[in-house]
Amino acid sequence: MAGAYDDRDGLIWMDGKMVPWRDSKVHILTHALHYASSVFEGERAYNGKIFESRKHSERLHFSAGQLDFEIPFTVDEIEAAKVQVLAENGFTDAYVRAVAWRGAGEDMGVASARNPVRLAIAAWEWGAYYGDAKMKGAKLDISKWKRPSPETIPSHAKAAGLYMICTLSKHTAEAKGCSDAMMFDYRGYVAEATGANIFFVKDGEVHTPLPDCFLNGITRQTVVGMLKDRQIKVHERHIMPEELEGFQQCWLTGTAAEVTPVGQIGDYNFEVGAMARGIAEDYEKLVRS
Repeated sequence: MAGAYDDRDGLIWMDGKMVPWRDSKVHILTHALHYASSVFEGERAYNGKIFESRKHSERLHFSAGQLDFEIPFTVDEIEAAKVQVLAENGFTDAYVRAVAWRGAGEDMGVASARNPVRLAIAAWEWGAYYGDAKMKGAKLDISKWKRPSPETIPSHAKAAGLYMICTLSKHTAEAKGCSDAMMFDYRGYVAEATGANIFFVKDGEVHTPLPDCFLNGITRQTVVGMLKDRQIKVHERHIMPEELEGFQQCWLTGTAAEVTPVGQIGDYNFEVGAMARGIAEDYEKLVRS
């Protein structure tokens, strides 16, 4: 499948029924378009099975609650819909996007309690998120934007509005020839990339930012568990920018990114070493097992 995302063959599940891809539309006065009242999940199917599917569906419900709305479909119904989307589009390996939002209704100001909540699930074939970076290591810019305080936003929701500064950061990074950007948080600690969590290696031990103001990714949690199963010490903690110089390896984790080694962040260089490659390979085996 290729081409613009609004002009493709296939079917998208919308509000309980399958709809032709090109007919899957919303009104221009949809509340989410104007006020970002939307949450979503990114998932990958391998060999016909979505990795950690139920955790994603449960997080979608959690995120909606953080934005003060309730999805009118249960986790079980969402799970069944995702299976249907894969089957009816003939996909075995695919990226799956579930999105819930406040639609068009009686309200068009900031408040939208009377508007219906909509849900859609789409899937498409999508290769490596960072291209050939899995082999040579991604190159990251350092963003000028910071992940905000949990007192200002529902930082643990996977909400559309939280990605605005990520889009800005990634555009700037790509203009510099980078794959992505690393972001600091509002206190100045190392946080994450624009759509992936980050890990570092020093002297055989792993250090990763404490997710106290950004998403604790499902892939992140999986990789932390893999490392601990291998008796590798993992430090989940606040990381200062000046520590970057002392780390030897680095990688990103996320559903789209999977496990992608990093070769450079700003002026800091990292070896695409045995641990980074090993975790990437083991993760690939796990999701296809």
